[in-house]
Amino acid sequence: MCESQTKVLINEQITFFGAGSMAEAIIRGMTARSVVKRSGITVINRSNQARLEELQKQYGVLFQTEDAAKTELLRRSPVIVLAMKPKDAAQALGQLGPLLSDEQLIISVIAGLSIRTMQTLLGRKQPIARTMPNTSSSIGLGATGISFSKEISENQRKNVLTMFESVGTVTVIEEEKMDVLTGISGSGPAYVYYLMEAMIAGGIRGGLTPEQAHELTVQTALGAARMVQQTGEEPSALRHKIMSPNGSTVAALEMLDKGDFYETVIAAVQRCAERSREMGAVLKEGIE
Repeated sequence: MCESQTKVLINEQITFFGAGSMAEAIIRGMTARSVVKRSGITVINRSNQARLEELQKQYGVLFQTEDAAKTELLRRSPVIVLAMKPKDAAQALGQLGPLLSDEQLIISVIAGLSIRTMQTLLGRKQPIARTMPNTSSSIGLGATGISFSKEISENQRKNVLTMFESVGTVTVIEEEKMDVLTGISGSGPAYVYYLMEAMIAGGIRGGLTPEQAHELTVQTALGAARMVQQTGEEPSALRHKIMSPNGSTVAALEMLDKGDFYETVIAAVQRCAERSREMGAVLKEGIE
């Protein structure tokens, strides 16, 4: 079915200010599920035209590179998604603020950047949705946390939820909990990938081919996640069902416990949350 015949969920133009991996994940998810027309998405960045051309070729979105065109785009776009690196956010928001009108919606996917800090940098009480998606959004299996500023209208809230529900699950939370959410779902896929890397390496050292170890690990991780999702049982309950007394699974978990696996993962989540807060504090200090 051609794009002109496809009924989309969001009819407003969306501008992605930043073109990194998170922007691509959201764009891929939205276009794959016809949440918005491909021609309804425009991407801009500071200077990397090759990256913009890559996104246009891959997803059929538009882009702008001329400064005057980018300024006009930001001035009139109903929805602007902030997807630049945290270190670039202060300058970008300072330049963006004077261009905005009251009804434009800002959606941020920048880790550690609070709504209050963004509004201070913008110099105005703009409607803002602070989000923390993860890269699994690109295949419709993302987990996104969202906090809204009090200036958000009901229609804007609906559009934000529609955007991120199209690429996975959404959890609306109080903003002060966003850093902890970042430590779980925002960065969480990396923890799982790291575990999978180790499992694959263990299989190869044990004599499996890389292909065999890879296939077995991927299916095991997928099956375990689906078991939790579909049975509704707690991970601990499912784990104990596999642990026969004095069996091989028990022996394996005892080895993980020797490395303090459980507490190390908790510490990793906490450190990620702490680092998110640190990045936000650096940005905040820069404007005070």
